[in-house]
Amino acid sequence: MKGLWSILLLIVSNSFMTIAWYGHLRYQNVSKNALLGLFGIVLASWGIALFEYFFQVPANRIGYRGTGGPFSLVELKIIQEVISISVFVVFTLLFFRTESFRLNHLFAFICILGAIYFTFKG
Repeated sequence: MKGLWSILLLIVSNSFMTIAWYGHLRYQNVSKNALLGLFGIVLASWGIALFEYFFQVPANRIGYRGTGGPFSLVELKIIQEVISISVFVVFTLLFFRTESFRLNHLFAFICILGAIYFTFKG
């Protein structure tokens, strides 16, 4: 059960982080007068990323074997990376319809799935 909670919290965490890192790129056509400039964008992204930590830190504490969870540190990191890329793909497909995924992107994702396999095999 702790593993599931850890994964769910990581999904929420990575959703906030993806929005913080890439969400502002969606609004490039907004009038420059409506924006505070790059400094304002950085502050807004930082504010969004703060919420990421409210989920990331508990996810790691719940999931880490050293604090009673089911995952080693390496396993936890690999899970987080897969979730991060998965959230990014969904975000891109929903909000950046001009972006496209190519076959090499699929192969890269398959390699990441291989990393999961080899991480949990041992």
